[in-house]
Amino acid sequence: MSDLFGDGQFSLFGEAENRIPHPKQTEYVPDLERIRSRLNAVLETARAAPARPWSAKEQRMWQTVFPNMSKWLPDDERDQLCFEFAAEIERLLKAA
Repeated sequence: MSDLFGDGQFSLFGEAENRIPHPKQTEYVPDLERIRSRLNAVLETARAAPARPWSAKEQRMWQTVFPNMSKWLPDDERDQLCFEFAAEIERLLKAA
């Protein structure tokens, strides 16, 4: 029995050759140097600031994004950067 849409129609749940590819099935390879550069820039912004360099909303965003971005890095590097970032956030909160 043929379906109402004719041949060539992709199926969400069909056989492998007729299935719509899921976007997450493509492998993403991050640019580690770009990630390091961005994380270090954020960390340097925090270090250079005598008081909070971001709005409260931006700071909350960085407190979420920074550890998530660092997950691409090797564990020891990730842990060190996150430790340093957390220390700077704590310092900035005390300065406010």
